[in-house]
Amino acid sequence: MPAQHPTVDGLEPAWQQALAELRASIARQPAALVAYSGGVDSALVAAIAAEQLGARALAITGVSPALAPHLRQEAQLQAQWMGIAHREIATSELNDPAYSSNPADRCYACKRELHTLLAQMRESATAEGFQAAVVLDGVNHDDLGDHRPGIRAAQERGVISPLAELGISKAGVRAISKALGFPWWDKPAQPCLASRFPYGEAISAERLQRVARAEAWLRQRGFTELRVRSQGEAARIELPTDQLPALLDAQLRPTLVAAFLELGFTAVSLDLEGLVSGKLNRALPQL
Repeated sequence: MPAQHPTVDGLEPAWQQALAELRASIARQPAALVAYSGGVDSALVAAIAAEQLGARALAITGVSPALAPHLRQEAQLQAQWMGIAHREIATSELNDPAYSSNPADRCYACKRELHTLLAQMRESATAEGFQAAVVLDGVNHDDLGDHRPGIRAAQERGVISPLAELGISKAGVRAISKALGFPWWDKPAQPCLASRFPYGEAISAERLQRVARAEAWLRQRGFTELRVRSQGEAARIELPTDQLPALLDAQLRPTLVAAFLELGFTAVSLDLEGLVSGKLNRALPQL
């Protein structure tokens, strides 16, 4: 029987009810494979799966050059903190032209690869005891109104999105995570590195790794929310607007430029608008 849990202090009634429904929804499953990126959404699903299903819950992280190394490490550490079994699987979406050519529905090819592998895991000896498992992901209710082609790939594979189904928004995910004491409750959204490239501009492992190294350079100097957009051979840095002056520091700026040129970029610029998640989606036709 799943564990019974009292109300959570500091959580408003609407989210108390949502949490209770999330627990009940996951508790009804025979077992669960959680498509787990380490982001706040999939971490909440993984945590509740561990709480309600125990050893019948397994978190799976797809690993490829599009996953920033620091996010991979964070996913590992968070899984340990939650006490959920965690496994990494290598994904090969870069071998698929439907991904590497970077069309507007690139995420569909990525999620199709991941969920194909998860389906194979359910049928193989490597996931013994999980043949009857459902696959859960961290899609939240807000995501349904965004440009997210990967949702279609998940739906085609019968993946369950409990947060979306229960109407739990990103704000709800953060509120519940904070109330449950998750240290990462306010972790910023950090989409995969492929999101740094304009649609139609080819993606390769080498280009992804260059962006990863550039962003790591900035993180090592205290910038935690950022994007390094790669446009051709040029880098365009996005930071929250209140951090823009720090990047123009007389000592830091020339060092930064030299480091980025050494990585292979031919030019470095600072986006004066600041950090806007999903900014490259502006190039898509407005529906």
